[in-house]
Amino acid sequence: MKKFLAVFLGKPEAMDKWMQMPEAERKPKEMEGMQAWTKWMEDHKKSLVGDGGSPLGKTKRVDKNGITDVRNEMGAWTMVEAESHEAAAKMFENHPHFMIFPGECIEVMECMPIPKM
Repeated sequence: MKKFLAVFLGKPEAMDKWMQMPEAERKPKEMEGMQAWTKWMEDHKKSLVGDGGSPLGKTKRVDKNGITDVRNEMGAWTMVEAESHEAAAKMFENHPHFMIFPGECIEVMECMPIPKM
């Protein structure tokens, strides 16, 4: 089995709009989304690697000029095992990240083995 990292992406502006939604409207959608996400995790528990991933917090960028606060589109991550890249990607079709929540997409990439020297 190969390992694949899935990164949940969404524009910061979409999350801002979501958070500005009246609480009476947003809270039921959050509950619906979390129930659907929990069901997705249960349906794919045999494929999940480790603890199933997590939401991501604020970001700091480190480069040759130092450390800066940045905002990007990454919202969460998980790692799965699958026979192929296609099989891993199929696990995320119709995921609540973009079907209920304001997420845009999920990018799935193979975690390649480190080359031996």
